[in-house]
Amino acid sequence: MKKTEWPIRWDLLLRYRLIEIVALWEGRLTTNHICHGFGIGRQQASKDINTYLRELAPGNLVYDRHLKGYIPAPDFQPVVTRGEPQEYLELACRHQALSQCFENLDIGLPDSCVVRAPCRQASPEVTRSVITACRQKRKLDIRYLTLDNPDGESLLLEPHTLVLTGQGWHVRAWSDKREGFGDYRLSRIAGKMQVCREKSRHREEHDERWNRMISLRLQPTSGLNAAQRKLVCADFGLEDGPMEVRAREAILPWLLPMLGLDSGGREGEIPGTPLELVNGEALPAWLKRSTRQQTATHADTI
Repeated sequence: MKKTEWPIRWDLLLRYRLIEIVALWEGRLTTNHICHGFGIGRQQASKDINTYLRELAPGNLVYDRHLKGYIPAPDFQPVVTRGEPQEYLELACRHQALSQCFENLDIGLPDSCVVRAPCRQASPEVTRSVITACRQKRKLDIRYLTLDNPDGESLLLEPHTLVLTGQGWHVRAWSDKREGFGDYRLSRIAGKMQVCREKSRHREEHDERWNRMISLRLQPTSGLNAAQRKLVCADFGLEDGPMEVRAREAILPWLLPMLGLDSGGREGEIPGTPLELVNGEALPAWLKRSTRQQTATHADTI
C-alpha cells in the first residue's frame, strides 16, 4: 500500500478513536484523556480534537463550559468507531495491559478471524449514568426489568464497579429494597434514570463478597488417560501441580461456567470439561447450596 493510500495516520487514528470512545461512553472528553493516553502535550491534544471536529466529524462534540470538556452532541454519530460498548471496555483492558507489559496491537494478520458471541446491549445513556454514579460515588435511581417482572420495578442503587462477563455488562451495586449487594445488567435498565445528588453509603469497601478473594485449584479431569492429561496440561500451561485461579467471591457465579464447572462448583457435570476443581471446599457456602433451579432464577432476575 502506498503511503498516500492510507487516509489517516495510524497514531492519529488511535487518538481519534479515543476521542470518540471517551466522549460517547463517559459523556465528557478533555485534553487530559489524550495527554495521558498517548503521552503528548496539551497543545497537540487540543489540535487533535479540533482536527477531528473539522475534518472527520463536524458537530459531533459540543464544548460544555460548565463541565469544562466536550460532550457528545444530541445527533452524535461515530465515524472511526462502531459505537458499541465493547469498544470502551477494550480500551480499558488495553490500558490495564499496558501498565503490566505492552499494548496488544491488532497487526491485521491475513486469514484471521475473531469469534464474538452475541453480547447483551447497553445504551450510551445508561452506561454514562452508571459510570458517573460509580465515579462520583452517588446513588442511581433506575427502573429495572427482570423475567419475573418484565414491567420493571423502581430501584435506588448505590453502584461501585462495572463488570464484563463475556455476555454483557453488569454493575455491582447495593440496593436498600433488596437489602444487599447484587449484580444488575445494564441491558435491563429501562427508561429515564437519575444520578442523585445524595452520596452512596454502601461502597466497594463494604461489599464483603466483592472484596473476599477465593483461590480455585484446577487440574485435568480425573477421567482422562495419561496422554489426555498431558495434552490438557499443555493447553493450560500446567507444569508442577494444579493451576491456581484467584477471583473475587462475587464473580464466581460467572467464572465457574467459563471454567467448565456449574455454579454449584460440581465437577464432571458438563460434558467435555477438561478441568476439575481440586479444592471444592474453597467455594462459599451460599454458592454450594445453590440448586440448578435457584441458579437459573438468580441468573434471570439480576
